[in-house]
Amino acid sequence: MDHFIKIDHIGIAVRDLDAAIETYRALTNIEDCHTEVVEEMKVKTAFFKIGDTNLELVCAVDESSPIHQFLEKNREGIHHMAFQTDDIRGDLKRLKDQGFKLINEEPMVGAHGKLIAFVHPKSTNGVLLELCQCEGSE
Repeated sequence: MDHFIKIDHIGIAVRDLDAAIETYRALTNIEDCHTEVVEEMKVKTAFFKIGDTNLELVCAVDESSPIHQFLEKNREGIHHMAFQTDDIRGDLKRLKDQGFKLINEEPMVGAHGKLIAFVHPKSTNGVLLELCQCEGSE
């Protein structure tokens, strides 16, 4: 496939995950959310499924987390947008060959066991983009 499949999720950086979960439960009227800690990124996440897309609330678990660093420079809010792909390595190569600046040239394991990698916002009009692929779809 030579294009992304869909928008997988929109990531929102928050300082207090429990408070944000309550806010988004009230806002969306959705009780169920999936929470997990992603050790490699040093974050705790909460996902709300809205149609075919997820809303990801993401909070730092310590000061070395990229989310902590983001929140030190910015206010809470949209952190990234994630595209689902069925060929993350191929897409990373394609984007690099086209001159996009990659934060990750090799994917790592993220939430839900998906392979993830980020494209630097300097090459995407100021938006941090995440590519994600279900681990079994390689």
